Amino acid sequence: MDHKDLLAAVCLLCVFEGLLPLLAPRAWKQALAQLLGAPDHRLRIGGGVMVVIGLLALQWVRGL
Repeated sequence: MDHKDLLAAVCLLCVFEGLLPLLAPRAWKQALAQLLGAPDHRLRIGGGVMVVIGLLALQWVRGL
């Protein structure tokens, strides 16, 4: 993996992270409020699931 690929991935992360607050700020606030009230173990499980999905998707994309 080239350092440019990593930088491109970080840039895309910023784009995707900014879409919801840009397009639906009220829904973004509500989602954030729900996350703040969620127990830590649920957030850890959700984070772990997202990491696994992301790694699997990355492997799939790299295989194309």
